[in-house]
Amino acid sequence: MASSEVNIKGTREGLLITLGEGELSDLLEELKRRLEGAASFFKGGRVTLEVGNRELSVEEMERIRDILAGSGLSLEAVLSDAMSTKLASQVLGLEPGLTDRKTVLEGAEISQGLLIHRTLRSGQVIRHHGHVVIIGDVNPGAEVIAGGDIIIWGKLRGTAHAGAMGDDSRIVCALSLSPTQLRIGNYIARSPEGVEPTNPEVASVQEGRIVVEPWGVKD
Repeated sequence: MASSEVNIKGTREGLLITLGEGELSDLLEELKRRLEGAASFFKGGRVTLEVGNRELSVEEMERIRDILAGSGLSLEAVLSDAMSTKLASQVLGLEPGLTDRKTVLEGAEISQGLLIHRTLRSGQVIRHHGHVVIIGDVNPGAEVIAGGDIIIWGKLRGTAHAGAMGDDSRIVCALSLSPTQLRIGNYIARSPEGVEPTNPEVASVQEGRIVVEPWGVKD
């Protein structure tokens, strides 16, 4: 994953957004930029905000809530170890989040998967915060956007974006991998023209670029 003090993960309940170290103004600018870059993907999501020991005032919390609302997101809960932040959350009517911080962070690693048992045709778009598995083809003009991995038991000839929340560690697999455009996290690649894959392949980010390799059991 690209180095960042703003971490966005899909969870069973929606999104977990973690603000790390650094100036709050810089973190919020990065958060705003990342949300604007995938506004349609995040729209309608419910957010739990995790800030650790950071002290936040009511006004700062309102600013964060407004940034989220600008991308169609709803701030529902705040996870914090700082008393002033907890009090600010209560003033705004927000949930305190789970009291067991370890449980929340472990749960954030588990995103529900979406299984689609059909071919996607031109103009159809699938968006999901977790992993996406498609049993069927993704035709040219169709698009799949996932917060996690994308696995296609068929031909990928449309557009696929795995790790759409900025996670460069995700993968895209297909029985025939020839996308119009392939994105993983912050990286973009296109298939060579006139080349039709004959074997299953998997795409991942390695050493700063997208690499395509055979998809199967290695010796």
